[in-house]
Amino acid sequence: MPELPAPAGRPVAVTALDAVTACGRGTAALAGAVFDGTAGFVPVDRFDVSARRTKVAAQLPGDPDLAAELAAVVAGATAAAGLEGELLAGTPLFFAGTHDRAAARPDGADRTDLRAGALAARLAAATGLSGALRAYTTACVAASTAVADAAALISAGRLERAVVAAGYFLEADRFTLFDSARSLASDGRLRPFSAGRQGMLLGDAAVAVVLEAESAAADRGREPLARIAGWGRAGDAYHVSQPHPEGVGLARAVATALRRAGLTAEDLDYVNAHGSGTTASDTAESAGLHRALGAETAARVPVSSTKSVHGHTLEASGLVELAVSVLALTQGRLPVNGGGYEPDPDCPLTVVDRPRSAPLRHVLTLNAAFGGANTALVVSR
Repeated sequence: MPELPAPAGRPVAVTALDAVTACGRGTAALAGAVFDGTAGFVPVDRFDVSARRTKVAAQLPGDPDLAAELAAVVAGATAAAGLEGELLAGTPLFFAGTHDRAAARPDGADRTDLRAGALAARLAAATGLSGALRAYTTACVAASTAVADAAALISAGRLERAVVAAGYFLEADRFTLFDSARSLASDGRLRPFSAGRQGMLLGDAAVAVVLEAESAAADRGREPLARIAGWGRAGDAYHVSQPHPEGVGLARAVATALRRAGLTAEDLDYVNAHGSGTTASDTAESAGLHRALGAETAARVPVSSTKSVHGHTLEASGLVELAVSVLALTQGRLPVNGGGYEPDPDCPLTVVDRPRSAPLRHVLTLNAAFGGANTALVVSR
């Protein structure tokens, strides 16, 4: 095999993270759930679902405030990274999310203040971050795109560090939309890559991750949790809502991420899949992995989707799953594909269906969105 070129640019480190999900507050609660396969789905009581086919989601108790929870996880992550004073004030925010759920209600003049950019600006101000920021609203690839952009700027020397934050909390509008489209699992189980799977289930999440140049972290005496070794993005524009059945765009994103990381498919120890639990998406993702990694490696490398535990958190998905990938690397454990797994011949993968430990060096985490958008991140120890 020809020698791969060394990755260009400065190494990008993950130096801190914090999260709140239906699994609980903090990364320890998230780790405990995903490594044991303990799903957080409960009956929805935040709004009326009596007329809906599906009546469960991975929901936090009560009606928590997204802006407040985002501020809490950003504060938690920046404190864990040791960012304060001028260092904190000079750090930009990359935010992945959507408008405030009240944005569709008021008339024109009030609506602007509720959109994603305004929410990001308020979050930066509340947590002491720089006013320089970006907001991403590209659905299920929003957070992973934000990570890729932040990593690219840090690697190129244009930033020393950045905070990436993302959030989605269950609300009636999109729950109703997905339920009406019969995309939600009516049996109340999210079973990615499993025979008989019925669809996805939504979940709550607010997550924050601190990324910085590895050299900058070393200068501050900070030990990285992991490295963002590679990133790739690709669109196939196959259909407005259906994935390309052969996973063409996903495969291109994976190839780009591996090339940027200076790795081959054989170097991967685990794939944290997009794994939404819908028939078409899981089959296409499986095909894309075989195309990108080769049949032998795709059939060998352990694969799971932690959406089966914490739910599909839409714009926050990429950041929740990046956090899970970092936790897997640091703890040497494989996240479990929950919901009850039955092999599907259309998804010929080695699915992690029980708790397992493994020495992990390189993890691939994937996300896909409507319109044929695909992202891949390689996270290394």
